Amino acid sequence: MPRNKKTLYDYGKEGIKEHPELFEALLEFERTGKLKKPNPKTRANFTIDSNVLKQFRKYCQDKGFKMSALIEKFIKRTLEN
Repeated sequence: MPRNKKTLYDYGKEGIKEHPELFEALLEFERTGKLKKPNPKTRANFTIDSNVLKQFRKYCQDKGFKMSALIEKFIKRTLEN
């Protein structure tokens, strides 16, 4: 009779495959005693017109927005269309 029941070991192996960054953070904690938060964000560099950037920065400051959050929202909207 085949065994279909997953063990804790099986779930652990799946977890490491799906979320290696979490286990890297745990290894770092074991090594240093400090636990960093995993950051799902990636830094991106773009070249844009300096006047546009200046206006956008002022707009975000005046409205209380984070520039990266607004750019991310625009990219998501663009990809949905």
